[in-house]
Amino acid sequence: KQWYQRRVRGIISMQKGGDVLGVFKRLARGIKAVGDSVKEESGQDFMLDEKYGYVHSCPTNLGTGMRASVHIDLPGWTKEGVDKLKARCEELALQPRGTRGESGGQTGHTYNT
Repeated sequence: KQWYQRRVRGIISMQKGGDVLGVFKRLARGIKAVGDSVKEESGQDFMLDEKYGYVHSCPTNLGTGMRASVHIDLPGWTKEGVDKLKARCEELALQPRGTRGESGGQTGHTYNT
């Protein structure tokens, strides 16, 4: 199988500052470019299910296929402790992660939320 028939691990758009719309628009252009290239080379589109949306390798992102996060400084929450931060994030349906990714651990008081 070709790489695109197995999965696409990630298309990432990042920048400093608060221009979330600009980051999203650039991400959408990147996804379209990859999709167009896959279609041109293979004649296939990304797998789309009517009920579940886009089907890919990460079931927690089923549907849109997207995960968004923001790096944010939370010095007050760091003083309160990571367990309290995790509990508050759970109330808001968020996940606090270290800035080194899902398993990279927490560094200082900046979190990937």
